[in-house]
Amino acid sequence: MEGRLVPRVAVAVFVVRDGEQVLLGRRLSSIGDSSFALPGGHLEFGESWEECAAREVKEETGLDIHRVEFLKVTNNVLRDEVRPAHYVTILMRAVLVDEAQSTPQNLEPEKCEGWDWYKWSDLPKPLFGPLALQVQSGFSPFLCHS
Repeated sequence: MEGRLVPRVAVAVFVVRDGEQVLLGRRLSSIGDSSFALPGGHLEFGESWEECAAREVKEETGLDIHRVEFLKVTNNVLRDEVRPAHYVTILMRAVLVDEAQSTPQNLEPEKCEGWDWYKWSDLPKPLFGPLALQVQSGFSPFLCHS
């Protein structure tokens, strides 16, 4: 049905380093414009969550990740955006393949102002709504989750 909003599946990745830092970029999008968000994107047909996480991080930042693991799933209904959307988001955690390769590139400048590392205890503002909700709930990508 044309014009009908349907839920989509996204994968977002907490790329972590030094036991306290996470990679974030400032979005340029009709959804969450100018807010800081994790790398990630739409799950493609036939793709595993781990494959999607690695692909999206590579496409957006040029960084290679490994030890990709599932953290949790969130249900995000974004009614107040310029383009309302509903995303089921799979949150993953990963580390860099090579710590020396820690400077992210901005490979999609039409979608992001740039990437940087931030201490979990000192995150930039504003955070993308779904990420802000996770932070406010006490969630941490540095703790074990079930």
